[in-house]
Amino acid sequence: MRILIVGAGATGGYFGARLAQAGRDVTFLVRERRFKQLQQNGLVLRTPQGVEKLQPQLAQATSLRGTYDLIILTVKSFALAQAMEDIAPAVGEQTLIMPILNGMRHFDTLRDRFGDKVIGGLVKINATLGEQGEVVQMTSLHQIYYGALDGRNDERLQRVDEALRAACVDTLFSDNIIGELWEKWLLLSTLGAVCCLARGDTRQALTADGGEALLRGIFSEVLATITADGYQPRPAVTAKIFELLSNPATPMTSSMYRDLCQGFDIEAEQVIGDLVKRAARNGVSVPLLNAVNVNLQVYLTNR
Repeated sequence: MRILIVGAGATGGYFGARLAQAGRDVTFLVRERRFKQLQQNGLVLRTPQGVEKLQPQLAQATSLRGTYDLIILTVKSFALAQAMEDIAPAVGEQTLIMPILNGMRHFDTLRDRFGDKVIGGLVKINATLGEQGEVVQMTSLHQIYYGALDGRNDERLQRVDEALRAACVDTLFSDNIIGELWEKWLLLSTLGAVCCLARGDTRQALTADGGEALLRGIFSEVLATITADGYQPRPAVTAKIFELLSNPATPMTSSMYRDLCQGFDIEAEQVIGDLVKRAARNGVSVPLLNAVNVNLQVYLTNR
């Protein structure tokens, strides 16, 4: 199976490296700056177990040759339009495309272009890029979930499962990937909203006056919004998500908050703004999410 990883940041770099180490035919599609960095330094993983290095197969959009069996998109959501143009020549009749992006809007965009080639995927990992471009895995968490969007995991998906299970990561071949995706958005958007609005981690927010009420209120608004938009709640799962977020003993931050702190572009529209739009469409009142959305829009205007 030929696998194309689009992007070699913390997510694409880590999971692509694990697949390459398992002997899979993996190519990373990257921009010129990252291409040169990886050519010079290799792909470096800094994990709780130590430092690993490999020399990855690299390509740029102009040098892609042939089609791929599986394309894993790991770019930021605001880079999706360009990524779709870049991968188009690599998409063949049997190609499957697995986006690992935040939010849900990208599925409509991708299916409009590539139809039923699009499958569901998400990852859970605490990782970032270091100053030298190395992938820094901060905890041992490294899970990847995948499955057909309609729950019908046919022979094509079976081949994907076989390929991914070979890597040294935790895999979950799901027949309810849509539910998993809604729940990832519930976690991610609540975490991002609280951290960005409070300008701190969850412990700092929770120990501030009114912080627990803020988290609970944002969580409730997100849950109400996604439920109105099609999510079928699994109360045990949503309770576990809230328990994780509301535990001050385990401070958490979101990648969006970390990007904001560094003055980078952020996925405000995809993570928060789209929720506000869906809430309005379904008649759900979300004053806290609206406040976060305004806050992030002002940040983007001023950055």
